[in-house]
Amino acid sequence: MNNIADLGSAITQTGFSGDGYVLQRTLKASIGCAGVGLHSGQKIRITLHPAPADHGIVFRRTDLDDQPLFPARYDGVIDTRLCTCLGDAARGIKIGTIEHLMAALAGTRIDNVLIDIDADEVPVMDGSSAPFNFLIDCVGIEELDAPRHVIEVLKPIEVEYNGCTARVEPANGFEIDFEIDFASKAIANQRMSVKFDDGVFVADIARARTFGFLHEVEAMRSAGLARGGSLDNAVVLSGDEVMNEEGLRYEDEFVRHKILDALGDLYTAGNQLQGKVTAYKSGHHVNNLLLQALLADKDAYRVVPLTKAALRGVSEPMLATA
Repeated sequence: MNNIADLGSAITQTGFSGDGYVLQRTLKASIGCAGVGLHSGQKIRITLHPAPADHGIVFRRTDLDDQPLFPARYDGVIDTRLCTCLGDAARGIKIGTIEHLMAALAGTRIDNVLIDIDADEVPVMDGSSAPFNFLIDCVGIEELDAPRHVIEVLKPIEVEYNGCTARVEPANGFEIDFEIDFASKAIANQRMSVKFDDGVFVADIARARTFGFLHEVEAMRSAGLARGGSLDNAVVLSGDEVMNEEGLRYEDEFVRHKILDALGDLYTAGNQLQGKVTAYKSGHHVNNLLLQALLADKDAYRVVPLTKAALRGVSEPMLATA
């Protein structure tokens, strides 16, 4: 599977009636914000616009003459070393650090949005998804007259890279079970499981910030990266100590942020997954490998409309506040 049309061909065709189906969602109005790029240190502005049904999540580089469009798709990812990065490698065009914004959209079930951006990376804001969810909360959500589709996982798929693993298997709803293991005593071994159809994203995941070690930040800055990184937009550790004066937002903020990243990365499938993801020390690269493996196997999934019955007994997802 190499393009968006291929995934569309996997959709199970059914007669649509608004009754019984969960509807696609977009924003009620346009809204924007400005912030600093984590790696460039430059001021960046993004604007989120409402979009019609089946538009998907699409980025537009407004600073370039031809204003190229980049669907937020796993098969459009060109780099996963420090973040999830969309773009056109042949033309040297990229849009980096999309995962926090993608997680905010996934967590509030936004299916369709056009994102204008005037630089090559999404602003880092406070290092979490909460500021983006605040934007969504400000303008509100509009339901569209079309069913929401999910990628129903039909059989287990697993990938491994350098001792890091990720597996997806059939399940009701969408769940991520994530485990991390670091030598630093400030992190150590942490594990958490989150089911995303019960509204826990805002309360338990959205505010978890990105993190890194001081020696890594210094090395990246020497390489011309992380110029916008600071204690205002990341949790920074020096050995076993957290350097941020205010401390952590959650005792296990580190694994929560890894779940946030995974949620955003996996939303580049083009639709929400219906299945359980189990990850061990996974990162952007392994998350992308998992989608590649799943969506390359036509017997491993099908794309189906999401029924209200599937959400019965589950609370409505909430909107975030910063």
